[in-house]
Amino acid sequence: MKVLVVGGAGYIGSHMVQRLNRDGGRVTVLDDLSAGHADSVRNVELIVGDLGDSSVTKPLLRGGAFDAVMHFASFIQVGESVREPQRYYDNNLVSTIALLDQMLATGVNNLIFSSTAALFGEPQVIPIPESHTILPINPYGRTKAMVESILCDYWNAYGLSSVALRYFNAAGADPDGELGERHQPETHLIPLVLQAASGRRENIAVYGTDYDTPDGTCIRDYIHVTDLCEAHLLALNALLDDPGCRAYNLGNGQGFSVQQVIDTARAVTGKRIEVSVQSRRAGDPARLVADAGLARAELGWRPAYPSLEDIIQHAWTWEQKMAGGEVPGSA
Repeated sequence: MKVLVVGGAGYIGSHMVQRLNRDGGRVTVLDDLSAGHADSVRNVELIVGDLGDSSVTKPLLRGGAFDAVMHFASFIQVGESVREPQRYYDNNLVSTIALLDQMLATGVNNLIFSSTAALFGEPQVIPIPESHTILPINPYGRTKAMVESILCDYWNAYGLSSVALRYFNAAGADPDGELGERHQPETHLIPLVLQAASGRRENIAVYGTDYDTPDGTCIRDYIHVTDLCEAHLLALNALLDDPGCRAYNLGNGQGFSVQQVIDTARAVTGKRIEVSVQSRRAGDPARLVADAGLARAELGWRPAYPSLEDIIQHAWTWEQKMAGGEVPGSA
């Protein structure tokens, strides 16, 4: 199988490239390196370029004879999307349409798309099924919802086949410690907590302790990045066997609170982690938990690392390498 991984130098994309390599896939990465890291791309061709630039994508897709494209190249920060919506609509929506059009022009008809639970907006039922109302409350979520609609339109009109995978909270790192999360700036809870454990951060901010949850802090569904990659591979194989336009939730189906994450990180690392309690952030629901039963039933997906301890242990191994200056740019 020959796969073009767009955004393959980023957090989830680089883990996907590693997974495809281990299975003997022939992989090419396209990434503009605005958020990714060239050193995360190993043993495959890296082409530095913009997914919305037809002068890059057209000859690449035409010359590559790819079986499929995996698309990870989105901007992902909710708060930034509110402050800079133009940037998000341009990259996440306009550039994705340009990529789809070049796929059509070159006869590459299979796409796995990284979507998000943010397209559901405020949850009306927990756990959240795929049938939940799509009503995003920020530009980031809206860009993903729009792309999902476009994908089904392109399937119905042109036969471009796709699976959209709706992530809940991607977390963890390669169990062998070769890859991990290094966003700049970092906004995800688990790496921020571990930065406080390693001394790269003074404390971890907890936004609200008065939610309607057992310990008063928000509950989220964390899914190991390795399990995400396995779901992508299963989705691709299913798509090649049965073309169409489908969407699946990806989560463990259980939630962990902010306080549980901090307590587990203390146990895993053996470190005292200082907490700074802040007021609630606008738009933070008390609970976000996935109903991922459809992916389990139709794709045969079973998370290998559902425990919070495993997720944090793997992320801690990576954070220690970051704190020790073993990763380029981390010292």
